[in-house]
Amino acid sequence: MRLLLVGGFAESLLNFRGALIDDLLRAGVEVHVAAPGLADGECRQALLARGAVPHDIALRRTGMNPVADLAALYGLWRLMRRLRPDVFLGYTIKPVIYGLLAARLAGVSRRYALITGLGYAFQDRPEGFKARLVAGLARGLYRLALLAADRVFFQNPDDQALFRSVGLLGAKTPSAVVNGSGVDVQYFKKTRVPDGQVKFLLIARLLGAKGVREYAQAAGRLRREFPSAVFRLAGWIDGGPDSISADELQSWVNEGNVEYLGRLDDVRPALQDCCVYVLPSYREGTPRTVLEAMAIGRAVVTTDAPGCRETVVEGVNGYLVPVGSSDRLADAMRRFLGEPSLAREMGEQSRRIAEERYDVQQVNAEMLRGMEISH
Repeated sequence: MRLLLVGGFAESLLNFRGALIDDLLRAGVEVHVAAPGLADGECRQALLARGAVPHDIALRRTGMNPVADLAALYGLWRLMRRLRPDVFLGYTIKPVIYGLLAARLAGVSRRYALITGLGYAFQDRPEGFKARLVAGLARGLYRLALLAADRVFFQNPDDQALFRSVGLLGAKTPSAVVNGSGVDVQYFKKTRVPDGQVKFLLIARLLGAKGVREYAQAAGRLRREFPSAVFRLAGWIDGGPDSISADELQSWVNEGNVEYLGRLDDVRPALQDCCVYVLPSYREGTPRTVLEAMAIGRAVVTTDAPGCRETVVEGVNGYLVPVGSSDRLADAMRRFLGEPSLAREMGEQSRRIAEERYDVQQVNAEMLRGMEISH
């Protein structure tokens, strides 16, 4: 059996789908992967060493340029006509939309989509004509493309319900919910919560919808009350319409509200050195960094939002706060500053939940069953 896995950027194939690739290979599947940036470089070599066959494609992850997107669709069709895969699996918006359409045109017999989150185009009330136009186009293209899917995997039940309720997913198209991308609980080993000053950490693309501004505002407020507390931020400026600007980020650093770690190749040292992990995101599929923090044994503060709320049992392994409220976020974080032992107690529960619900081996086994691939 030959399978083609298509993603929006090369590194995600290793960071988010590496374990799935391994399990597919162990099941005897010939795995081909495609993403922009695989013509050469370390990522290509790492995929080859893993046993997958990489293919570079011309696909712009962001933006809605009709000419570029049609070229991406044509490129994917040509790749599939050449490879003749038995199975197609795409994840993130453009690989799902253009990958499914190309797979149908190329005669790929089994076609699957993994919805890993809805992104900027699916915010409740997009501001401005351009944002509304992009949201409308994205929904229309999703509706068209998903007609070609044999099964659609979601990472939380809210996204599944939304796609059904607004007609993006036809009544006859099967769907399933899996527990995110899972987390390798052996790679992200449990470590002891550091003693001493309470240290918070947020890792994310620097987007407004990730709650980065609310985190910076809460950090500024709490730093005045608890001068020894540490508020760290890791990630990179995305460059999209919702991106935090470099000047805004620098202002937070200059004011002393956050300590900026930059983009991390390996998040484990930063997670191990924090006491509480914070992600005030507006919506997720299932946030991978939260699962990694849980596996390492860290309490979590996140939002009562789709994809995020599933990771926290309120008062057991962390706290849920309303979307967009820096005040409520600060209140939840303040609890750990007032009672530092909470971080250790809740961190123990996070690790237990990660092992029971989010072990990547369990998640991948469910994906393979859904794609009718024997492990």
